[in-house]
Amino acid sequence: MASSTTTLSSSLIFLVLLLARAGSPAAAMLDPVDFLSLQAIGKSLRDTPGSNFFASWDFTADPCGFPGVLCDSSSPNRVVSLSLGDPRASAPGLTGRLHPALGNLSSLTELTLVPGRVFGRIPQSLYGLRKLRFLGLGRNFLSGGIPPDLGLLRNLQTLDLSYNRLTGSVPRAVGSLPSLSNLVLCHNQLSGLVPPFLSWTLTRIDLKHNQLSGPIPPTYLPPSLQYLSLSWNRLSGPVDRLLNRLGRLNYLDLSMNRFTGPIPGRVFSYPITSLQLQRNAFLGLLRPAGRVAIPTVDLSYNRLSGEIPPEFATVQSLYLNSNRFTGQVPGNFVDRLLGSSIRVLYLQHNFLTGIEINPAEEIPVTASLCLQYNCMVPPVQSPCPLKAGTQKARPTWQCHEWRRRKG
Repeated sequence: MASSTTTLSSSLIFLVLLLARAGSPAAAMLDPVDFLSLQAIGKSLRDTPGSNFFASWDFTADPCGFPGVLCDSSSPNRVVSLSLGDPRASAPGLTGRLHPALGNLSSLTELTLVPGRVFGRIPQSLYGLRKLRFLGLGRNFLSGGIPPDLGLLRNLQTLDLSYNRLTGSVPRAVGSLPSLSNLVLCHNQLSGLVPPFLSWTLTRIDLKHNQLSGPIPPTYLPPSLQYLSLSWNRLSGPVDRLLNRLGRLNYLDLSMNRFTGPIPGRVFSYPITSLQLQRNAFLGLLRPAGRVAIPTVDLSYNRLSGEIPPEFATVQSLYLNSNRFTGQVPGNFVDRLLGSSIRVLYLQHNFLTGIEINPAEEIPVTASLCLQYNCMVPPVQSPCPLKAGTQKARPTWQCHEWRRRKG
């Protein structure tokens, strides 16, 4: 690090002398530190085939006119926004490594790396960007850990490191960022515990497709959250007290984890468009406080039991399969199914004993009903997903044994 600092200082002195002698008005417009930093950044990255982002990065001209570079109007000019790569959709990105000189652009408020093939570690030097509000380095091949010193960026509002190859834990210092609004770390290889998040302006957390584990204490997530995605991890423990605090959620996906305990009834009244709680170990009865207005509810592959509440008949796509539900399917489900208000009703692989529907009824073509492998023979024929199997009903002994254990 000392060698790098010495090299920069020497280059800076040389550049200042050169500009004084040559009187280059174009180069003099940019602060010398930023000028040298952009040169180093440009040398450490290159265009992938089809990209021409760096074609006009000619340092005989004013760098403030380079693609992706935005300067302020102070004297001397400082770089305040840097977008590395062509931001147009489907445009090819860059390859190479992120240079530590990025940390010398101390006036940056936005730093973006477009999707490409940039590899290596996230530079530790980014802690020097104390004015940074937006950091987006997603959809590349970055590896190593998330630098804990990112917790020094107290003005940071958005941190997007998604779709990379990052490992290690989510630093507690990142969780303590006071201004953080959006945290997107999905599709990496992060492990360890979810840290506490202290920002009460935090509205979005996306940690799906990682290897995070352990419980999440109720106070670790702020009630300001509107979007929470933790799917495809190894998280465990109860979440009823946690979810009861998050009344502003409009999206919730906790699927593909190891969560246990009951699902709080209050969740079913949240302004959510898609509730994804499948493939966990949730158990107990469902007790919604009233009519469920969530369009899609997936509670499949859990250990939920008791009778199916009639309040769920207003859900358009309902997945309750592979649980331990018993009793009759509520009559209002049949009415809404035949009226095409329900598009998906998956009830297979439970212990249901009946459904009041005329065997001559035809299920609307816009609806999908599956009743296989319950304690009844399905009175109507309707295509089921292949993974439901071919058996129409459970073996009688399983139903008797289940009733004996519950009775």
